Amino acid sequence: MLKNISYSVVSAALVSVVLAGCGGGTDNAKIQFKSQVSFGDSLSDVGSYAVGGVLALGGGRYTVNANLENGQPAPTNWTELMAAQLGVSAPCAAETGLNGQTISETINFSVPVVMHTPGCTAYAQGGAMVTYPYGPGNANVGDIPNGNPVNGSVILGQLTVPVVTQMTNHLAAHGGSYSGNEIVFVLAGGNDALFNLALYLDSRQSGASAVQAMSVAGAELASDINGLVLGKGAKYVVVLNLPDLSSTPFGSQADSALPGTKALINTMVTTFNSQLQAGLTSPDVLLVDAYSLSVDQILHPSQYGLSNVTDTACNLASGVNLLGSSLVCNAANVIAGDISHYEFADQVHPTPYGNTLIARYVTSQMANKGWL
Repeated sequence: MLKNISYSVVSAALVSVVLAGCGGGTDNAKIQFKSQVSFGDSLSDVGSYAVGGVLALGGGRYTVNANLENGQPAPTNWTELMAAQLGVSAPCAAETGLNGQTISETINFSVPVVMHTPGCTAYAQGGAMVTYPYGPGNANVGDIPNGNPVNGSVILGQLTVPVVTQMTNHLAAHGGSYSGNEIVFVLAGGNDALFNLALYLDSRQSGASAVQAMSVAGAELASDINGLVLGKGAKYVVVLNLPDLSSTPFGSQADSALPGTKALINTMVTTFNSQLQAGLTSPDVLLVDAYSLSVDQILHPSQYGLSNVTDTACNLASGVNLLGSSLVCNAANVIAGDISHYEFADQVHPTPYGNTLIARYVTSQMANKGWL
């Protein structure tokens, strides 16, 4: 738990780590951004589900959660670190709530959905897919035959608003356009991979069909960025491609259960990334290669200050972590020992240090682009 320090102090401390070796900072920024907008999934979620039972369990972000002395969450997500560096307002979730159930007097996952726009412009939500509305954790099984294959949860009831809708929601709240002085971050596609892999593992589609679905998702995301972000006036759009999902604890576990799965996951991710890159040709887009970064971190962890790239920092065992997810991971349910430089909080999400590494890399690429 972080004690006796403010949000700004923590942000400054973390940003100093982010900027190490980058030579960047707000004083040297070539562009003074007025605000920050972010779209995507759990990797960029700054608190869409930090309500009700999730909050009561000490969670709200998909990492190792911690609070400041004033009770506010410590800024640990990479988008929070970027906002602090760029000198824009700390990001807040544009939409919050849960469509789940009440378990007890203190653990309630049925929380009214609230739109916080236009003041809050962090739209990324855990479980969100590119276009399909019923991602992991969503209470509605949707129109998939035999139900949602990716842990649909009537108990938790995540909102999983798809990225395309996140983008249209922002336009609806801001007069249908961008001013041109925002920095826009986009990172999505991971849940599309999990969704289509689950269909494959459940024998409801072939591996080739799973790869094709990811090809379509990558092209769709590029099209949405072109039409609903760039086409509406955004001038500074940073798009991260998908990290190497196959090298996560999830990928290793899946391959142990069914050899060959890791290779399939990698093909799905690289296919998505190829289509995303092919569709983004505007000079107003910076495409950040998070995939290559994640591969290199696994191969050369010491170069990144990583002490562990195979295990989870959170104890996900039943009875220790109610949801088996980093969404409610905190100091009370991490594993024993020093986890400060672990890569993974749970099977797919980074620790606060892992988020710092993402922000550090995005910073370097923005500097190379001439935006910092």
